[in-house]
Amino acid sequence: MHSYFVLCLLSEISEEEAEDLLQEAIQEKFAVFGDVQKDHQAIDILLAEIDIYELFAFNHCKGRKVKLALCEELDERMQDLKNELQAFEGEGSEESHRRKAVDALKRMENWNLFSESYEDYKNYTVARDTFLAHLGATLWGSMRHIISPSLADGAFHYYEKISFQLFFITQEKFRNIKQLPVDLKTIMNGLSSLVLSSQEVMFSSHMLPLSDDPALSMAFSVARRAAAVPLLLVNGTYRKTVRSYLDSSILQHQLQRLNDHGSLKGSHAHSRSTLEVPIFWFIHSDPLLVDKHYQAKALSDMVIVVQSEEPSWESHLQCNGRSLLWDLRKPIKAALAAVSEHLAGMLPLHLVYSQAHETAIEDWIWSVGCNPLSITSQGWHISKFHSDTVARSYIFTALEESIQLVNSAIHRLVIERTSEQTFKLFKTHERELVNKYNYVVSLWRRISTVSGELRYLDALRLLYTLEDAAKGFVNYVDTTLASLHPIHCTRQRKVKVEFDMTTIPAFLVVLFVLWFVLKPRRPKPKIN
Repeated sequence: MHSYFVLCLLSEISEEEAEDLLQEAIQEKFAVFGDVQKDHQAIDILLAEIDIYELFAFNHCKGRKVKLALCEELDERMQDLKNELQAFEGEGSEESHRRKAVDALKRMENWNLFSESYEDYKNYTVARDTFLAHLGATLWGSMRHIISPSLADGAFHYYEKISFQLFFITQEKFRNIKQLPVDLKTIMNGLSSLVLSSQEVMFSSHMLPLSDDPALSMAFSVARRAAAVPLLLVNGTYRKTVRSYLDSSILQHQLQRLNDHGSLKGSHAHSRSTLEVPIFWFIHSDPLLVDKHYQAKALSDMVIVVQSEEPSWESHLQCNGRSLLWDLRKPIKAALAAVSEHLAGMLPLHLVYSQAHETAIEDWIWSVGCNPLSITSQGWHISKFHSDTVARSYIFTALEESIQLVNSAIHRLVIERTSEQTFKLFKTHERELVNKYNYVVSLWRRISTVSGELRYLDALRLLYTLEDAAKGFVNYVDTTLASLHPIHCTRQRKVKVEFDMTTIPAFLVVLFVLWFVLKPRRPKPKIN
């Protein structure tokens, strides 16, 4: 679709612009040929010239209201090219050259590139292949960003309640939280937009001055670093800048130690229906970042945000020939992006998964929209598309975990050793096992159907039921296997002995040996 718009725009160029574009295409095409006389044959030069004219005609000669004079000149040149190719069909030419010329002439049989008369394409052309390649790449990119956007690696469960714990860590002590240099209402509204309509949101705010908490002050000091970072400017030159930042891994370790002592744990730390999201908001006077380049970072069990007093700070990103400036006083956009990644694994829009490379790659064409996941914009509002992505992430996690649970239980049944004695007991459990399994499968199908109809809220209501059903099947499988194990360990009361012609002589020999060993002996007199 993008390629179509580009072709439409380029089709209305002037004569001078058309000649310039043609010369650029010729120079770019023949730049790889090097020394023509030495490295390439004349047939290759002719084929390259045909490709250039074909692309130019497709882009700039088709569908024009005012026909270009250059197109008529190229039409005459194409006739000359046909004549030159026909010269290679003679017996004096090499076989490879003759074959190339014949293929090119067949390809040009039904061409009518520089006129508006009807033409019947029987073969794929270079221009059509190029257009289809651009169109396929655009459609594939839209599929990766709109239909199935990339998600972070991890399990993101659905919770009925989300409790945001805001810890504002400051250098100096404030009497009231309203005196902090933060817009608390805007922060709460932004965090609430990340929560689905079926979820309940809760907030708790805390002030933690570094001067009052020696352990927290030590954690901040240990995690603080400084590094020289090379910065690529718009003009293509490098500049070295010194940045002060917090090492997220070290800071996470220090904060986890404080959390182990219970000083940072909330009242819902072990609740199944409530997820606590600790957000550590560091307020510092000097410019401060996280891991050299970020204003906020999502970790496995917390989110770290830094705020400074710099209103216009030059970042490491450039767009449209200018550097992107960040307002370090209001890191709300970065904080919402980090929290959305922590909650549901949402990644910035320019990050996609490449199946060919089996890793994440960058595609900045789709970094659009005024939302937290678009780094090149200033807005931070969540759209319905992002809410649907969050819901799909919860559904994926629930389905994947239930499938793994059921498969692990079935695997234990498969490797269980069977016997004639356990068959009757297993038959008593068989009906209930099948019923529980069928119930889980029916929930899988129902959730898939509802999700396919884009009714994500209805699908989310079934996730707890699916989790209980999967666990119920697994527990019943464990109960069934436990009931079979005592039978495997029971000893047989009857010993079956087979008799043959050698059995009686063997018994007689054994009896004789026992009699000889155990027979009473006559006592000997003791002589002093």
